[in-house]
Amino acid sequence: MVARIHHIGIAVHSLEAAVRVYGEGLGLVPSPVEEVPAQQVKLVMLPVGESRVELLETTAPEGPVGRFLSSRGEGVHHLALAVEDLEAALAGARRAGLRLIDERPREGAHGTKVAFVHPRSTCGVLLELVEESRGDLGGARGGGVT
Repeated sequence: MVARIHHIGIAVHSLEAAVRVYGEGLGLVPSPVEEVPAQQVKLVMLPVGESRVELLETTAPEGPVGRFLSSRGEGVHHLALAVEDLEAALAGARRAGLRLIDERPREGAHGTKVAFVHPRSTCGVLLELVEESRGDLGGARGGGVT
């Protein structure tokens, strides 16, 4: 069901400052900035092997990442797992008694489909399940979302 770690989402106050740290400081190559209005974020993906680091800047203080930043500050926001079939992964999670934030897949960044699992049912970690688009199946290009 789970193929690999797709990305680790990190909430940041400023994409520009965070890209300097992860891009210039660590030599990771950032994707172009993408805005995901439905999730009230702008994001950048930085490939690391077969996975990615996703930097998330809120576009609305009342959005999920905005609330996270105001209550916890910058830091790890979620862990995203790549799945081959998101509908099947959600059905399995539901059968296992996990609390789903998303009952159905929704559109993510870079043409992905995503759904979130509530941290209360996953040992305190917000999980994002990501089904990649056909053009993104092979590795660290493109990205998921938050």
